[in-house]
Amino acid sequence: MQKSVRYNEGHALYLAFLARKEGTKRGFLSKKAAEASRWHEKWFALYQNVLFYFEGEQSGRPAGMYLLEGCSCERTPAPPRTSAGPAGARDALDKQYYFTVLFGHEGQKPLELRCEEEQAGKEWMEAIHQASYADILIEREVLMQKYIHLVQIVETEKIAANQLRHQLEDQDTEIERLKSEIVALNKTKERMRPYHSHQEDEDPDIKKIKKVQSFMRGWLCRRKWKTIVQDYICSPHAESMRKRNQIVFTMVEAETEYVHQLYILVNGFLRPLRMAASSKKPPISHDDVSSIFLNSETIMFLHEIFHQGLKARLANWPTLVLADLFDILLPMLNIYQEFVRNHQYSLQVLANCKQNRDFDKLLKQYEANPACEGRMLETFLTYPMFQIPRYIITLHELLAHTPHEHVERKSLEFAKSKLEELSRVMHDEVSDTENIRKNLAIERMIVEGCDILLDTSQTFIRQGAMRNSNTIIVKQERGSSHSGWTLLLSGPDMLYSSEEDRSVW
Repeated sequence: MQKSVRYNEGHALYLAFLARKEGTKRGFLSKKAAEASRWHEKWFALYQNVLFYFEGEQSGRPAGMYLLEGCSCERTPAPPRTSAGPAGARDALDKQYYFTVLFGHEGQKPLELRCEEEQAGKEWMEAIHQASYADILIEREVLMQKYIHLVQIVETEKIAANQLRHQLEDQDTEIERLKSEIVALNKTKERMRPYHSHQEDEDPDIKKIKKVQSFMRGWLCRRKWKTIVQDYICSPHAESMRKRNQIVFTMVEAETEYVHQLYILVNGFLRPLRMAASSKKPPISHDDVSSIFLNSETIMFLHEIFHQGLKARLANWPTLVLADLFDILLPMLNIYQEFVRNHQYSLQVLANCKQNRDFDKLLKQYEANPACEGRMLETFLTYPMFQIPRYIITLHELLAHTPHEHVERKSLEFAKSKLEELSRVMHDEVSDTENIRKNLAIERMIVEGCDILLDTSQTFIRQGAMRNSNTIIVKQERGSSHSGWTLLLSGPDMLYSSEEDRSVW
């Protein structure tokens, strides 16, 4: 019967060396001994999904290691003190941060750790949570996709360079051939010059005939070239490229307009209101300014960078490559989730602030700026809500006119799928947030409150008049084993809930 597991000690020592030098998290922690309730201070180093501990910071050989793949980490309270001791020492132990690492397989005892500072303990827990080989594989897959994309671009550039090189060589050969022909013709012309002079003197109509023949040859060449150009202009490929370029030009114009709108929002409203909030008699607080505008300034900086990239691509027209720009833009679009989730709340805060006469007067002065063109602040706050759907529509149209063998088609399809996924997530979050806000608004209208409306599994369905009541709010319950309906009636009717009488109302 096998009593132990063999492992490569040299490999483990090498990983321990890397952990000491390049570990994600390193520092002193107290480790609870397995045989007794005693704590020993060790120096720990986390590398990828392996946790090493050493007797001291200068120790070259690890005292032990733990494999963290599939583990979880949670905070634990300080253990009770049974032995008597100085009050200061007991208080210092109680204030330490205790947490436990739970392994995903049976037979492995939990690892109990503690540190002196709460912030350091939270950082250790977060680092252990993220110590997963699966996350490393996902990151590697993303890097491989980018690498493959760059390799495709390099190969395309190499093919184009080779083609240009061959063309230059052919042109050099043709130039040499033409030079030799010119030299031969000049020699022939020198030999036949007396004969031509005599013929021109004797027959002056030959010159006119040659001019007519030269004119006809030039006219035939120009006609043939015009036919070739017109055939290409009328071809499906040329039409597709024209539509694709037009989509890109329209996208750049829309991005220019969007950046201008964000510039007005930030410089015409956000920054002046921040200054007003810091005045002696502020018409609005800094918290309200943050609630109304949230991360608008960050969104403006992001799209200024994206707009500069688009303009740089136009400088390389007619070769327009946009996939790498979307690869840079996609990881940063998560800031839209927070803005979209906060949009309705920001409009509510703005409506409440308008009740203040000083703020309303100041806001009307800002809105009277000619750059606003008569638009209100609510209009500028709504523009970012439609930017992600606009990108999805643009990419859909761009893919419709991008050949399947195009070098950036897969990257554009990947960008469109990611934007559609982000749009769905934002739509679900906005729906949930608006449902909770509507329920809370209804609950605040009831004098003594209503605990039923505080359940987050309730969904707002309908509000209107019914019989002798002024209003009716119908709620559907989710997340339980049986779906039910709840009716809240204002007026002489009482709170009523029944699933059997659904046909009545």
